Amino acid sequence: MKFAVIGGTGLIGSQVVKNLNAAGHEAVPHSQSTGTDVISGLGLDEAVAGADVLVNLTNSPTFDEASAAFFQTSMDNLLAAGRKGGIRHFVILSIVGVDQVPELDYYRAKALQEDILTAGPIPYSIVRATQFMEFIDAILAWTADSDTVRLPATPIQPIAAKDVADAVAEVAAGAPLGGIRNIAGPEIFALDELGRFTLSHKSDTRTVVTDPTAGMFAAVKGDVLTDKNAHLAPTHYADWLS
Repeated sequence: MKFAVIGGTGLIGSQVVKNLNAAGHEAVPHSQSTGTDVISGLGLDEAVAGADVLVNLTNSPTFDEASAAFFQTSMDNLLAAGRKGGIRHFVILSIVGVDQVPELDYYRAKALQEDILTAGPIPYSIVRATQFMEFIDAILAWTADSDTVRLPATPIQPIAAKDVADAVAEVAAGAPLGGIRNIAGPEIFALDELGRFTLSHKSDTRTVVTDPTAGMFAAVKGDVLTDKNAHLAPTHYADWLS
């Protein structure tokens, strides 16, 4: 099969392209660097021409209220190009629990992206992943100073980007789900405890202070960003750190 992977040069997209090509398919990466723009629509018709499957791994450049406009416009343009090009399967990557955190602009925007896809005319699959292990350092940095890192005790279930890419490639190569597949790492941590574990591993002497008001994840109520019944990925956080 032929795959058009939009956002195919990024962290997940580049690995999805590699996996699909290694499996004997033809996967072509597309991004702004290759002349494809999901907002203006530039190059989209050419990108999807002749493809069987469209995988959209683009992301909003911001996490604020402007992200909704990004996903609305990009999905409208991709669906139009997909219809014109005869795409038979449209895949997106989303977030476990995305519809359970309406307080966050970015999560509302990702939920909108899902809604646009499910209401569209192309058979689809949604892969929802938990928080990437690769983003933990950034999460710690949001509320850090020279002495402390302030984190809520929000439960998260971190997953390695490689495992996310494996799951996306597997779903893309299969029949459309017409629904959602949740994927997650094998372990659940409280975010503050994960912060302590991470800093200890890096011999970072800063102190993690549990603060239910600190950072983006303070808006998360309850245990909605984890899923014990998800397809569990093999990589453990300690192994990934090592």
